[in-house]
Amino acid sequence: MVEESRMSRSLFIGGKPCAPANAEVLQERNPRTRLNSYEIGRGTAADVDMAVDSATAAWPAWRERRPVERGRVLMAIAAMLRARISEFAEIEIRESGRTRPSANREVETAAQYFEYYGGLVNLPGGEVVNLGESYHSYTRREPFGVVGIILPWNGPLNQAARGIAPALATGNVVVAKPSEFTSMTLLELARLACEECGLPAGVFNVVTGLGPEVGVALARHPKIRKIAFTGSVRAGRELGHIAADRIIPVGLELGGKSPNIVFADADLDKAVDGTIRAFTSNSGQVCSAGTRSLVERSIYERFLTLLRERLALVEVGSGDDAAMGPIITEAQFNRIEHYIRLAEQEGEVFVGGCVQDEAEFARGWYVRPMIVSGLAPDASILREEIFGPIVSVIVFDDEDDAVRIANDTEYGLVAGIWTNNLQRAHRMAAALEAGQIFVNEYFAGGVETPFGGYKQSGHGREKGIEAMHHYTQTKCVTIRL
Repeated sequence: MVEESRMSRSLFIGGKPCAPANAEVLQERNPRTRLNSYEIGRGTAADVDMAVDSATAAWPAWRERRPVERGRVLMAIAAMLRARISEFAEIEIRESGRTRPSANREVETAAQYFEYYGGLVNLPGGEVVNLGESYHSYTRREPFGVVGIILPWNGPLNQAARGIAPALATGNVVVAKPSEFTSMTLLELARLACEECGLPAGVFNVVTGLGPEVGVALARHPKIRKIAFTGSVRAGRELGHIAADRIIPVGLELGGKSPNIVFADADLDKAVDGTIRAFTSNSGQVCSAGTRSLVERSIYERFLTLLRERLALVEVGSGDDAAMGPIITEAQFNRIEHYIRLAEQEGEVFVGGCVQDEAEFARGWYVRPMIVSGLAPDASILREEIFGPIVSVIVFDDEDDAVRIANDTEYGLVAGIWTNNLQRAHRMAAALEAGQIFVNEYFAGGVETPFGGYKQSGHGREKGIEAMHHYTQTKCVTIRL
């Protein structure tokens, strides 16, 4: 296979690039072409040691800096990202295959995280506890120290900023491990944050490589005080075991099989468009994707007809006008192919499937969005997270039936509700077992709204003020007067 580029990046430790201890590299591939695009360092446990030592040395000075000074650095990173949005977007396009508008949005959202937390640096304060006139008792919220952040491949820059910004804002230092499939944007972010934005050396380190070689070493390192992980339930469970053995906190943002519920009184046009967006954004490679569409019986046929008609208009391709780009990794493409075959066996497929046989898509990992209906409640398409653009359409009769179907899953990340009845919206929001409820818009909210799951979707929260509490620990001081 002819290489597309020989561009390569080292690890980033102590404020500068460095080669991995073993001098080995891994290849990233462009999902649009399947050709090699970047080389990254194949980090080792020795590299993790070096990164953690660098972060440990940098922590006291960063912790003691006035919060407003830390905030200025985060604001500078936000401004840098906006000034270089086209450069970061280009890397994102080559790594993940996103369309340019989607890549631009990812960079902008990353900037918003640094901007948001840069403005909140003075917020994690304590409180005075009234124990009577003989005592003065108060609490402090203090950073953990060195935080390990392990990231997925589906939103490399956005999700990195989501964890790194609040960690730095609260006085922690970071060693981040990106996915081996999408590492370049994080390396570039770390380099420019140090070179151009005033971030001190050692405060933000990046060790690239494989999960079993780098991620596990990071989680097991004795100087790591907290782990934040976004990814699969399988990997989250393994990291949870490591954290439990070490008795350190771990934040787990894992999978989802989110219901998107449409009632008969909803604005049907908006509900159909929202349903499409819910399972086709980033080609379905979103943990919060609304992949179970629950539709009230009286509008089921009409809804399904509209969904089929509009989904056929969703453009798949590499152009800037395309709504969907390719699947990011070959393994994920093969996984989706497996579920497409299952869908054909377990239900009625209306549109969609792999499109390798068309000339435009022959080189990339492209999939057309798919609708499946008529599934049995125990069908694997309904039970398992696919991480691709496949939606299952299910009929329900009333609110109780909708709640029963929606909650019948081991996941609990997001639920969508479409209704013009405000009382119903509140009743349903209270009854649904999910960490986020979107009403009359799918992917509602922003960097300000806390995000995390119930059940197998994980624990802990990212985003919003809530994230700052998860990156700090509480100390109580009581003085006898």
